Amino acid sequence: MAGGRRSRSLLTVAAAALLALAAACGGAADPPPGPPTGPPDPARTASAGPTGGEGPAPSGAATEGLVPTPVTVPAGMTAEPFDVARQALVPRGWSIAVWARVPGARLEAFAPDGALLVSRPGSGEVVRLVPGPSGPTSTTLVSGLTQPHGLTFVGSTLYVAESNAVRSYPYSGGTLGDPTTIVEDLPDARSPDLRGAYAHALKSVAVGPDGSVYVSVGSTGNVSPQDRESTPQRASILRVPPGGGPAEPYARGVRNGTGLAIAPDGAVWTAVNNRDNIPFPYDRPYGDDDGSARGRVIPDYVDDHPPEELARLYPGRDVGWPYCNPDPDVNPGVPNSAIDPSDVPFVADAETNADGRALDCRSLTPIEQTMGAHSAPLGLAFGTLPAPYGQGALVGVHGSWNRQTPRAPEVSFYSWRGGTLDGQRTLVGGFQGPDGSRWGRPVAAVQGPDGAVYVSDDGADAVYRLAPPGR
Repeated sequence: MAGGRRSRSLLTVAAAALLALAAACGGAADPPPGPPTGPPDPARTASAGPTGGEGPAPSGAATEGLVPTPVTVPAGMTAEPFDVARQALVPRGWSIAVWARVPGARLEAFAPDGALLVSRPGSGEVVRLVPGPSGPTSTTLVSGLTQPHGLTFVGSTLYVAESNAVRSYPYSGGTLGDPTTIVEDLPDARSPDLRGAYAHALKSVAVGPDGSVYVSVGSTGNVSPQDRESTPQRASILRVPPGGGPAEPYARGVRNGTGLAIAPDGAVWTAVNNRDNIPFPYDRPYGDDDGSARGRVIPDYVDDHPPEELARLYPGRDVGWPYCNPDPDVNPGVPNSAIDPSDVPFVADAETNADGRALDCRSLTPIEQTMGAHSAPLGLAFGTLPAPYGQGALVGVHGSWNRQTPRAPEVSFYSWRGGTLDGQRTLVGGFQGPDGSRWGRPVAAVQGPDGAVYVSDDGADAVYRLAPPGR
């Protein structure tokens, strides 16, 4: 496997040149959503490293063109952490400002009237932020919900994913009509069989071009194989067909696919929080150790394995959890190996699939794109930014909670080319100091009708407006 990864790395420049030529000539039409017929075009940008902001630039991250920029804070919004001056890393010439203070701000969606909706799972509500010359006005759009999280619009219909259901609402004049239940009885901490043991209860929602509704259902824990056989299936993306009907698994083995969005070609993509404390999967020494390290939990290995996933979904796709883990190492099992973050193959989990009988990891489609282990991607949205970015995916990266050297929070951008995503670039960083302390933790980033990017942050209880020059 190591030789194959190394050979693919040698094709980087040629592949990139061919992609650029195809783009310049208009290229072929994007393929329809479905199982890939061959390996995706390689993207060769290293995933984000552990530090950012006031310390060194993220190791290996694509941070070219980012500069430290003061975060503008309007009067009346200077509560902690903005009681002291803050800087962020943003593209040269762009600006960043605190646009609103929203405690526990999570996922976002722009309404047809230009208002920004933000979910607050902890308080059971969705707030509506209406832009104005003196800043946005905030009102509660709907309350009394059960951990509302994912939000998306189809025309004037708002879809809200609660921890136990997805409902749609007609939206008009800044108010909601009576809800329609799309799917209910989704598993959460109140499910009788789980008895409160549910680590990933928050759900996200997306609606495909044909009206199919997709909802993420996270795993109950770090390693809980029973989720794959539960009813409804957990650690999966469920699909409700157009016009309604029972929710059926669309993709499985998705540990926590909080990021969920529809790509420009109509395919469903997910950003996945992968497992923790992975045991070393190879029957060989690790580093200077004697004897086989297989099955041992080695902190230095865990720090960079397994990577978080950005995967294109299709009916029946299996992302492998908890039996197979993506391994981005060019030289698998070798400490400090170079990392190839795209077209990532799988290796059997030494804890759950040591003999390979639970799932044949070689049969799984390689992961299209990844980012550093324990990055914790949350929100996922597609948009089109000014040059040099163009069309692509915006990912809110929450940052690690248990890595030896903390993985920094950021907003990442992945360019969309030829029906897939290129490598990770940092769009906004600087939330973490060299000692690992943080003043903010981005959750989601969505592009507004004014062309700016609006970033929710549940660490700073804020929504930022990231504006290109002239916006």
